[in-house]
Amino acid sequence: MTEPAKAVETLQPDEKRGARPASGVLPYQAMLALIAGGQIVAARDIPEAQVQPASMDLRLGRTAYRVRGSFLPGPNATVMEKIERFCMHTIDLSEGAVLEKGCVYIVPLMESLRLARGIAGIANPKSSTGRLDIFTRTITDNSSAFERVRAGYEGPLYLEISPRSFSVVVYEGTRLNQLRLRRGASTYSDAAIRRLHEEVGLIDRAPGEEDVSNGLGLSVDLSGARDGGLVGYRAKHHAPLIDVEKIGHYDPLEFWDPIHVRPGEGIFLNPDDFYILASKEAVKVPPDCAVEMVAYDTMVGEFRVHYAGFFDPGFGWLGDASGNTQAVLEVRSHEVPFLLEDGQIVGRLAYDRLTEVPDKLYGADIGSSYQGQGLMLSKQFKRPRRRR
Repeated sequence: MTEPAKAVETLQPDEKRGARPASGVLPYQAMLALIAGGQIVAARDIPEAQVQPASMDLRLGRTAYRVRGSFLPGPNATVMEKIERFCMHTIDLSEGAVLEKGCVYIVPLMESLRLARGIAGIANPKSSTGRLDIFTRTITDNSSAFERVRAGYEGPLYLEISPRSFSVVVYEGTRLNQLRLRRGASTYSDAAIRRLHEEVGLIDRAPGEEDVSNGLGLSVDLSGARDGGLVGYRAKHHAPLIDVEKIGHYDPLEFWDPIHVRPGEGIFLNPDDFYILASKEAVKVPPDCAVEMVAYDTMVGEFRVHYAGFFDPGFGWLGDASGNTQAVLEVRSHEVPFLLEDGQIVGRLAYDRLTEVPDKLYGADIGSSYQGQGLMLSKQFKRPRRRR
């Protein structure tokens, strides 16, 4: 078992210091307790490594259903009832299978839930899933919203999968999404975010210089000051197949066009092209917090800035400059070409409290892939050598 993380005093939103909140996102050890207590069940044993500091990876089951299009079951139907109506064919994932880009698949997950009345869930793609432009959304029976698990839900979980840029190989047991569970309200107010930033430094800006309005503002780094002007990557339209279980395997230049700019210049986003960019700010997530990036805000432009967008407790949380960890942005413009310029606000970080500090934190010690990252593709790609 991992050694307990050292508790760090931080301001819980609108609460007195030192009091353990009754509501909030459940940490690692609470998730393990739910597994032991039968509220999270699976067709196979759930290994401890599958549970993250404030989330839990979910595994694909054996069968994928190719369906005519995306759907929600609504309050009066199950997901399988909809699959029976709209299924085109089935695919066996036990030995691996190709999911073609531009197609929609529904896969029953290995895990199912028997939640207590006061516990609800939120799901999202894992970081590598978002960086591969694999569009995924979790669905439950009798639901009218993606990625939400209603309080007290009992039943199976399903994943909608639609590869957008690359066709991919996945397997029974592949982990593409993750689940957070929470009890009651957990979101920090803007005032609480400002207090927390003043106390621990959520981004590398001095207190008072941060932009807080319905979350903490995050801007894009297009300075071109590093890596010979490299600021991002754009997915190629006709690229080879990607096996998601092959780590550090693929040459980035077979799949991505590097984007270089000169200082002072921005980039125009082509409609529906997919880009990997990075935030200008380094981000730190305190041990008693979890963070979600708001994916789409028409007030700042007709583009989406993140498809995964969840940061576990401990992300970027190191005591010296080596802990600087940028957020990677998964960007797609819609409708019209859109100009992005260096330092432009492109997204906001929403902070949630945890019910207690997790017994393990995000980082290299638990095999996390993106601690200390700058501009970085998904873990399936070889790391390019930086220019000196």
